[in-house]
Amino acid sequence: MATTKPTLDLLRSLSDEHVLRALMSQRQATRAEIAAATGLSKPTVSESVRRLSANGSVVDTGERTTGRGRIGTYYALPTTTGWALVASLAPEGIVAEAIDVYGQVVARSQAPVTRSPGAGRVARTLKGVAGDVADHGTRPFRLAVVSAADPVDRESGRLVELPDAPFLLGALDAPGVLAELVDGPVTVDNDVNWAARAEHSHGRATGVRDFVYLFLGEGVGCAVLTDGEVRRGHAGVAGEIAHVVTVGPGGVAMRLTDVFDALRLRRPGSTAIDVPALLHAVESVASVRNALARAVAGVLSAVVALADPAVVLVGGSWGRHPGVLAAVAREFGEAPRGVPVEAAAVNDEPALAAARETALQQLRDAIIAAAPRTQ
Repeated sequence: MATTKPTLDLLRSLSDEHVLRALMSQRQATRAEIAAATGLSKPTVSESVRRLSANGSVVDTGERTTGRGRIGTYYALPTTTGWALVASLAPEGIVAEAIDVYGQVVARSQAPVTRSPGAGRVARTLKGVAGDVADHGTRPFRLAVVSAADPVDRESGRLVELPDAPFLLGALDAPGVLAELVDGPVTVDNDVNWAARAEHSHGRATGVRDFVYLFLGEGVGCAVLTDGEVRRGHAGVAGEIAHVVTVGPGGVAMRLTDVFDALRLRRPGSTAIDVPALLHAVESVASVRNALARAVAGVLSAVVALADPAVVLVGGSWGRHPGVLAAVAREFGEAPRGVPVEAAAVNDEPALAAARETALQQLRDAIIAAAPRTQ
């Protein structure tokens, strides 16, 4: 079989990408340091640096090496490389961050919201905090990544209104809200899906290709990863488990969301779970703890039957509670197809952490894709 040799243009393009990625991880480097980091020959690196300098993708920093031997020049990416925007829409508040190509949060702004703010107020708040961080650098952002505590339509990026959702954002059009501030694509997904990605990249599910992430907080949700990818479903609402029928108090069949009503664990005048009241009940009333465990285990039985995960990871403000976790694991252990139930490992803004990681990867790819091709 005849093989096709790579063209000279392709080889040059690959060399340039290696050089750019080296400078993304090292901030600045000499040609010798780039060669050592990439494995490319010094002549190849020198030619690539010449091309990239000519088209403005790389700049001479003006700094030189010191000491014995030949003096080296330090090269870096230009300050005009640009930033990515990362945003989080959650009951705790709306956050916007500017991320540079080195993965640093160079600006952050946050504003509070009510638990049922509506699309209009959220849109104004999101645009305000995003504008705050944009004012710290050059506009527009190259791209944006958004985490939202509501389901997200996978085609449009708009939020999906569901009955009994604890954080009522309305059908917010995040890409439209950010259009004036972002020059490139806007990626939007549900916060539980982002939290699951955090576990997959640097948490308890590192290297695990099939697992379930169960979120138990003011609301409940689930993310399913199969073959290392989040399954979002036809409309983007896969994993919305609140209305799955399970075992309620007294053995009565009811939707999971109704279990919290039956146990009087709702916030007054809201569909949100009263987490402080729930934790107090879990620690002091065995019947409540056991009823919650049975209800959650019933939902997990359905999820496991459909998804066949290797492990179930539990996060959220009350899902991580040792008493809750132990009770759920005990109840679920009686199921015909039980799998290990463990606490999630990433608990410090897990959704935002995964969104940052995705934004950084997309930003670096966008910079390389936009680099001019100079012979």
